[in-house]
Amino acid sequence: MIGISVYLKKDRMEKNAVWIEQAAQYGLNSIFTSLHIPEDNPAEYKELLQMLCSLAKKHNMELMADVSPSSMEYLGLDWNHYDEILHWGLSGIRADYGFTSQQIAELSHKMKIGINASTVTRVELLEWIEAGLNTENVEAWHNFYPRPETGLDKEFLIERNNMFRSFGITTMAFVPGDKDLRGPVFAGLPTLEKHRSQLPHIAAAELMGSCFTHKILIGDHAATDEQLELLAFLGKKIIPLRIDAASPEHSELLSRPLTNRMDPARDVIRAVESRSFASIGEKKIPPSNQHERLRGTITIDNELYGRYAGELQIALNDLPPDEKVNCIGKVIHEDLPLLDEIKAGQKFQLIMRDGHGNRKA
Repeated sequence: MIGISVYLKKDRMEKNAVWIEQAAQYGLNSIFTSLHIPEDNPAEYKELLQMLCSLAKKHNMELMADVSPSSMEYLGLDWNHYDEILHWGLSGIRADYGFTSQQIAELSHKMKIGINASTVTRVELLEWIEAGLNTENVEAWHNFYPRPETGLDKEFLIERNNMFRSFGITTMAFVPGDKDLRGPVFAGLPTLEKHRSQLPHIAAAELMGSCFTHKILIGDHAATDEQLELLAFLGKKIIPLRIDAASPEHSELLSRPLTNRMDPARDVIRAVESRSFASIGEKKIPPSNQHERLRGTITIDNELYGRYAGELQIALNDLPPDEKVNCIGKVIHEDLPLLDEIKAGQKFQLIMRDGHGNRKA
């Protein structure tokens, strides 16, 4: 699941409505908001949250809110009336602190509950399970980190995610936006420090493919249309690769979802579907463009390779020229890190760009 973040400020609600509609158009289906941001005016929370609930319902999107017992007081609710927020349109809450084990367990039977993925210990988790926690309704949420140099290390995040996976609990992490970063620091809102200056889809692909993270949210309150489109591919479990193609000759093959083999090669990604595509009719692939294959080069085996003719590959390592292999395009430099996320059986989609860097229709 891929989603966005929205923050409750009166002078931003018009922009929030546009942001939510933009995300929904690309198929993003989750919204996060927080009810304890230091710069916010808590007196406005109830009115603004109810407006946000209406927008989430209008676009059929999940809405989760970061709350504490004190922020529930701002909404005019107490422990006996937590159910009321479900009627407003909230899907659940992130119960970061201030809740007892028994309260966490009880809430997990009424609504979706987010717990702090970075700080909850195995002992606490076992206590909650002993108290009756419904793990199927629980998600482990990592924080985002506004200040540079304070984001998490990748290995720590993987260790935490593996712990929650062993209990059958799904996980969530944030990536930064690429437009109109949120203040007061304006340095992106990632979970991993290494993602602070990365494009959202590069960071999201690594979180999903290498860090075992189930849900990804943009921490900032804006992103470009191109990024939302690329993230939408990831939401469908497809790695998008923007490419510059040498010619439109193989555009039909290049424009469809492809799959890496279940027995992945060391040096290249091998598209399972490509050889059957090339075998249709009397297609011949004569030798041409037999160049050095640098990492990210897209190739197709020509007729000199016999039964391998038509196989589409992407070089993972720099390889020498081969008279039996035609070079037909290359993955753009910004998307080369995505090659590491195309593992055994992983689907990917090549997205052709024109000479100006825009997507070809």
